[in-house]
Amino acid sequence: MAGKLLKIGFIGGGKMAQAMAKGFISAGLTKAESIISSCHPSDIASAKAFKDLGAESVFENLPVVEKSDVVIVSVKPSVVPIALDEIKRSNIKTDKLFLSIAMGVSTRQLEKMLPSDSRVVRAMPNTAALIRNAASVFVTGKNATEADVEITKNLLDSVGTCEEVPEGLLDPVTALSGSGPAYVFILIEALADGGVKMGLPRDLAYRLASQTVLGAGQMVRDSGMHPAVLKDNVTSPSGTTAAGLHFLEKSGFRAALIGAVEAATVKSLEVSQETETLIEKSFR
Repeated sequence: MAGKLLKIGFIGGGKMAQAMAKGFISAGLTKAESIISSCHPSDIASAKAFKDLGAESVFENLPVVEKSDVVIVSVKPSVVPIALDEIKRSNIKTDKLFLSIAMGVSTRQLEKMLPSDSRVVRAMPNTAALIRNAASVFVTGKNATEADVEITKNLLDSVGTCEEVPEGLLDPVTALSGSGPAYVFILIEALADGGVKMGLPRDLAYRLASQTVLGAGQMVRDSGMHPAVLKDNVTSPSGTTAAGLHFLEKSGFRAALIGAVEAATVKSLEVSQETETLIEKSFR
């Protein structure tokens, strides 16, 4: 579909769907009038958000599939079987790309819930899609084509960066980049609290802490240098950075972050297993 503006539908119109829609429009991949979302009748705010973009918003899922080239499944895992079963039981043509961002729902499960020839891709963006700076990964289903991969990359790159990975890595990815922004938010808050303790005004401390994290992250991403090398470059003998790093090491800073990713991975695996059980029950 190179050069063609995509018709994009969202089954579920929450914050992530809204962020992705804005990114797709800003990147020129589609226009607002080529976007449609379905929202629960009680979710007036999400419906209004899409209408404010100039997109269409409905309270049914089937029109979303009918009008779209790409259908993005962006509902809670427990809702996925209900939404997709409705599609499977209908006579709607499913010659679409189904791109799911529902946590814990595997490509195998998605394919089972859709007509047998459906083309499926599973993706995991993170909350920074809201500012078009997400770290996303994706996994292709058995029927997905090279064109589907290209479309997926274009869509996800429009709201940040993306990489294709084996599906077995989705749980640790969820723990690292999916949950990771929360860890960084705590880091920024703690850095600012330290600055305030030492006399900085609160607003200045937050500005400095957030810009420091932003700049350091960009240096790691863009320089190609190992983080340890960059760390050594700012650590002078007997200097302030060395003193601060020593305190972090004594306090178990690295171990805490490693443990956070491990704990979140375990939780993600549990959610995936619970979701699989829920989906299997829905087919009995």
